[in-house]
Amino acid sequence: MNENTSMMRSLQRETRKREKEIVRLLGQFVRCESPSHHKAAVDRFGRMVASEWRRRGAKVRVLRQTKRGNHVRAELWLGAGRPTGQILILGHLDTVYPLGTLAKMPFRVRGGRAFGPGTFDMKAGLVLALAAVDALRAAGLRPRKRLVLFWNSDEEIGSGTSQHAIEREARRSDAVLVLEPSAGPGGSLKTARKGIGTAEVIVTGRAAHAGLDPGAGVNAVHELALQIVRLEHMNDARRGISLQATVIEGGTVSNVVPAHARAEVDIRYTHLADAPKLHRKVRGLRPILPGARVEVRGGINRPPLERTPAVVALFRRARTLMRELGLPLGEAWVGGGSDGNFTAALGVPTLDGLGAIGNGAHSVVEHVVVRSLPQRAALLAGLLASL
Repeated sequence: MNENTSMMRSLQRETRKREKEIVRLLGQFVRCESPSHHKAAVDRFGRMVASEWRRRGAKVRVLRQTKRGNHVRAELWLGAGRPTGQILILGHLDTVYPLGTLAKMPFRVRGGRAFGPGTFDMKAGLVLALAAVDALRAAGLRPRKRLVLFWNSDEEIGSGTSQHAIEREARRSDAVLVLEPSAGPGGSLKTARKGIGTAEVIVTGRAAHAGLDPGAGVNAVHELALQIVRLEHMNDARRGISLQATVIEGGTVSNVVPAHARAEVDIRYTHLADAPKLHRKVRGLRPILPGARVEVRGGINRPPLERTPAVVALFRRARTLMRELGLPLGEAWVGGGSDGNFTAALGVPTLDGLGAIGNGAHSVVEHVVVRSLPQRAALLAGLLASL
């Protein structure tokens, strides 16, 4: 039996012992609702998470915010002597579910699955970090690097108040492990994510009677339709670029040439090198119809997580650790973004999707597979011990 096999079997024994405690704590976390836009609720949950880390001897700092929920930073050194570096572990406190969702979607365990708002995305990930640290201590394993755990309050709404703090922490780190949910029923890790942008196209025309004097008007809806065709031509499947008009508003009543129209546009792209040109093209939209005015707000706001050699090296280490337990581990490329996009764009080795196995994120059937929770905790602990 080699050293890795011994370590992983020891960690799995410890995490399996804690399966009931993992589920109990997950239920406690899920029952503390934390919608992104409700500061008091997110702060209440943040205090609960901070308390769990203080109980484990972590040095906890709360990064207070005025409009959004506070972020929680926990620092833990499990080794002896001086650490050889730092590992950053990322996750978020907020969920997409409004207050009161628990009344319709209570936390429950049924058929080997734990259901409830935020179970999969991503309160189970927060619990796995605690279970991993507990297992490391119980197994007598001492990571060589200091652990910094950063839980932000606004990931689901763009990480506007946390991005700079995350990037600052990442620059001090040798690797970043992201506890977002895994991909697919096999629990694949995420080694690539698309970059994201959101733009708003606002058109101003001129109102007129649609029957008596249509030529006196400038139709804002027609102008917007022409702009959407322009956006459609920016799609490039080969490069992994997609632009979708997702929300459209315009007009007042059927017999008036509309003076105003707007569209929200979802932007996705695969390669960081494409961002500047794509951003310029979207922001550079100009009117087509005489007399129309076009304003574009927003644009590219999140870089992609690219599958670099450093990302691949981290994934292969994780796959090797799971093989010691006789378990397969795959990798996936996904269109959605996470805070790992920010850290990977800095060149810091980043591995995403280390959270729970499950399905139904942001839906009424959101759940995690209970029997997989000890395995995922053991994987995280193994990575922390071996990096």
